Amino acid sequence: MTEVLARASGVTRRYGDVVAVDDLSVEIPAGQLLGLLGPNGAGKSTLINMFVGLRKPTSGAVELFGHDPRDVRARRRMGMTPQETGMPETLQAGEVIEFVAAHYPNPISRKELLAQFHLEDVERRQTGGLSGGEKRRLAIALAFVGRPDLVFLDEPTTGLDVEVRRALWDGVKAYNAAGGTAVITSHYLEEIEELAQRVIIIDNGRAVADDSVDALRRISGLRKVTIRALEVPALPGVVGVEQAGDVVSLITADSDQLVRDLVASGAPFADLEVSSGSLEDAFLAYTTKAPTAAPTA
Repeated sequence: MTEVLARASGVTRRYGDVVAVDDLSVEIPAGQLLGLLGPNGAGKSTLINMFVGLRKPTSGAVELFGHDPRDVRARRRMGMTPQETGMPETLQAGEVIEFVAAHYPNPISRKELLAQFHLEDVERRQTGGLSGGEKRRLAIALAFVGRPDLVFLDEPTTGLDVEVRRALWDGVKAYNAAGGTAVITSHYLEEIEELAQRVIIIDNGRAVADDSVDALRRISGLRKVTIRALEVPALPGVVGVEQAGDVVSLITADSDQLVRDLVASGAPFADLEVSSGSLEDAFLAYTTKAPTAAPTA
């Protein structure tokens, strides 16, 4: 049987009257790339913070490598990139790497880590003088410095350009191919589609879906009707709308009826195309909320 590296059993986390995570159970098996999706404030970051020992559940239990997540035996096998990372602004990037590496018995060498994440040019620069993207790349590199068996990447590519994002994707895939396990949250749905073998959609602190990307596409039962139009009337059966210029995509469970309603409305349109559901369609079906590109704390 595949080893379970981390487990949350019926966990709830409250902040006063606010329930951030609500009776949630999750197992993370070895070798898996797990994507966490959900609207802002759904509970994704809170769940990760409980797995890595930064927060304690109000009720329920969390295990990391069979131990309490705060146990050093567990923490040494785990790496993390949180949404927001604070670093001593007067330390050079290379010095930060050495400081973090000192906490692990067999860390990756500074030279190897700098090369792996294309950070050679910032090695001797103070972190306070790094750009937002450079700080983010350094924060991601620090998650891997201890040769972890499991990494948690919370919105890892926010603020990175497309080329750097794709380089990170390749790095995560290579890490997984070598036996590593990763949990990734992202507001970029294409990132989850590219990386995740399994996706959990969280809404209001609960897991509302847990399956492969392909299965979630099928389960959503939705179709996308894309047209070119300057204006589209309100139509029944539309559960989501995407628009880029004059290209409008209407998400619906009944594409045939939607097309009939569209024609009957008399609204001018061109270039009609009907396609199968996507991960975004599944997201909309399970949460009825459109994802955003900006991270949340």
